[in-house]
Amino acid sequence: MKQVDIKKENIDQESISKAIHYINQSHVDQDRINQSHINQNGTALHADIPAQAVTIPAGDILDKTTLLTSLACACEFPDYFSHNWDSTWDCLTDSDVMHLMLDLTGAKSINTEDFNMFKCIIEDAYRDFGKPQLWIIVPSADEV
Repeated sequence: MKQVDIKKENIDQESISKAIHYINQSHVDQDRINQSHINQNGTALHADIPAQAVTIPAGDILDKTTLLTSLACACEFPDYFSHNWDSTWDCLTDSDVMHLMLDLTGAKSINTEDFNMFKCIIEDAYRDFGKPQLWIIVPSADEV
């Protein structure tokens, strides 16, 4: 019985690792120079980020309110979206959005608890439905 639990945990960890990807800003900057990959918003992207990735706009402050408002707008959530975590999961899994991108390089303040909850929702949805995947652009080491 214990062996089965360990195998299931390994599968879950493998799924989680496929749900969220971190991209260093320096990789994105290099692609902007090369202009090799452009998404629908005209933004140059690292080759690993799918061109059809929906960009979640991030401002100076990233907290539950700003994150869910930006996500709802970017993914065109229905009017009944109630700006809470359960509704976020429901709308993400009901939507056709397969790939998301969140650029944190301009964020001056990130509510860690809210951001971690958002990542848990992405991981859970990916584990259950195979979508969405999230690419997070983080500042380069020399920018921190």
